[in-house]
Amino acid sequence: MSRFVLALDQGTTSSRALLFDREGAVVATEQHEFTQSFPQSGWVEHDPEEIWESQLRAARGVLERAQVTAADLAALGVTNQRETAIVWERETGKPIHPAIVWQSRQTAGLCQGLRDRGLEEDIRARTGLVIDSYFSGPKIRFILDAVEGAQARAEAGELCFGTVDSWLLYKLTNGRVHATEYSNASRTLLFNIHEKTWDDVLLGYLNLPRAILPEVRDSSGDFGLTAAQWLGGEVPITGMAGDQQSALFGQGCFETGMAKNTYGTGCFLLMNTGDRPAISDSGLLTTIAWGIGGRVEYALEGSVFVAGAAIQWLRDGLGLIANAAESEAAAHRVAETDGVYLVPAFTGLGAPYWDEEARGVMVGLNRGTTQDHVIRAGLESIAYSSRDVVDCMVTDAGLSLEALRVDGGACENDFLMQFQADMLGCVVERPSVLEVTALGAAALAGLAVGFWTDRSHLEQARGGRTRFEPRLKASERDRLYAGWQQAVARSRGTLAGS
Repeated sequence: MSRFVLALDQGTTSSRALLFDREGAVVATEQHEFTQSFPQSGWVEHDPEEIWESQLRAARGVLERAQVTAADLAALGVTNQRETAIVWERETGKPIHPAIVWQSRQTAGLCQGLRDRGLEEDIRARTGLVIDSYFSGPKIRFILDAVEGAQARAEAGELCFGTVDSWLLYKLTNGRVHATEYSNASRTLLFNIHEKTWDDVLLGYLNLPRAILPEVRDSSGDFGLTAAQWLGGEVPITGMAGDQQSALFGQGCFETGMAKNTYGTGCFLLMNTGDRPAISDSGLLTTIAWGIGGRVEYALEGSVFVAGAAIQWLRDGLGLIANAAESEAAAHRVAETDGVYLVPAFTGLGAPYWDEEARGVMVGLNRGTTQDHVIRAGLESIAYSSRDVVDCMVTDAGLSLEALRVDGGACENDFLMQFQADMLGCVVERPSVLEVTALGAAALAGLAVGFWTDRSHLEQARGGRTRFEPRLKASERDRLYAGWQQAVARSRGTLAGS
């Protein structure tokens, strides 16, 4: 009898593998980092083969660490960094170009060209997305333009495009399966989220042939078997989802109005809107959460580009702290920031502003400002940015937010979580088990094969929750947030004289 589900968590800087038992507990983990490439300012690329090799090494390593074989695995689930684009030869599996990472801005010119043609409204209506370098479709166009003869080969069906989930699936099955699932497909600018299919009009805007695209399947279901050579036996691949949707599932946000925030390099907020796509009037994205049993559920999403990365900057750029954990003690050493605000718009601003030209600013400095004020301002910026998104989300969805479920490395900072509750005026809930992204992939896979019988069975896997109740008066909350909005305006150069 199979005893475990294997989750592959392929992220932006590392590939991880986690083994879950029937109680949803993590039995073992393995992680391997891989190379980040920055060929030009604003460009970020990965080697697709290194992604695959690091992920395979992690998978093999976690089985060895737990003394488990392929025969002990009921299923395998995959979750992945989204929007990163890879194009490879269908016959050989060889990439024709480095992977263009979701963070990369190298398609900004292509995106501006789409805007100049007046296509933004139509693209948003079909995809739920804004035109931005963040998404995959323009990256495919860039690759086909950069590699001689690639357009003709794509039209002839000789090339495959995939986000990282598709790439790993192709490699795991030795090229037998070229597929993706709804959540990743909805992040490409090529997928019609209402008709739930690749859209020929969108493909025409970028002159991309349909032959290059993967088949779109349910997020929980049959994706084929791993080739026996990789893990020592065939394992059913039965779950796939983009990392943020996987975290939403892993957090148990199954009901309309439930929301989660993942505090990583950036912040990613998603709210389940059920079987209806909520269209945002305030710069948020409408995306597919997952597809299960032929039924698609939707979510509103807001992405904050810089969150934990702001704390890394305080550590590595300014040398104010030796490690991220020190930021909490520093924040507690001062009663407040004394009017200091840090807007870490180092790569522009994401939702709800989508301002690529915005830049980081620090305002409110005075002779009494200390490094502790600056550190506290850095932590508070994460909570303010999250409120920017939550306020829009609640308005656009027409729903109230009773609690925000949180995960990611920065959510271990109690000061930040308390300030987040204070800024939102609602409860913040942190699970005792923080591996919710991998748990989501494992859950999608395990549910498909009956390893777990229903979603409620997974609640115990998340463990108990630490609750942070709001303490600030509404008037104080609004005063602090108004100062943040003024600082954001300065980062965008929209105040007189700035």
